[in-house]
Amino acid sequence: MSAFKLSLALAVACAIAGGTALAEPQGHEQGHEHGGDHPGEQHGPPPASHGEPHQGPRGYQRAPEPHGWNERPKTFDKPTYQHNFQAARNFKVGPYHRPHGWTAHHWGYGQILPRAYWAPEYLLADYWLFALEVPPAGYEWVRDDTDALLVSTDTGEILQVEYGVFG
Repeated sequence: MSAFKLSLALAVACAIAGGTALAEPQGHEQGHEHGGDHPGEQHGPPPASHGEPHQGPRGYQRAPEPHGWNERPKTFDKPTYQHNFQAARNFKVGPYHRPHGWTAHHWGYGQILPRAYWAPEYLLADYWLFALEVPPAGYEWVRDDTDALLVSTDTGEILQVEYGVFG
């Protein structure tokens, strides 16, 4: 037998012997009866806790709106909103398909978002789920690819952008 085959055979034999030793119950050496344990002697980790019972989800349930989610400010200081932010968190949601005929664009506050982006499939009515703040009256959050845009529903002017909300 070659040296390689011999070392391979020894390695397999050691693995099998090691696997047998691992199959023994914890806290008992081979040849010892169960009654031979010493009081207070601990063998292996303590038994696992099963924790509290959890019912788990029962089909799709929409997350409830937070208290005051639609108490939109009637008056607001426009310059305090005018920012382009990088989102602190991003969310994995379904695929994005921009309006037909439109190409990717890097929007910023002060620009006008075309009406094609205001369709219901782009509006973020559940904005709180994406850590977006309550929009002022007359504004809505709109998704464009990975970004969330706070847009005037009268003019389409972008008041604020959160880049990278959707990953």
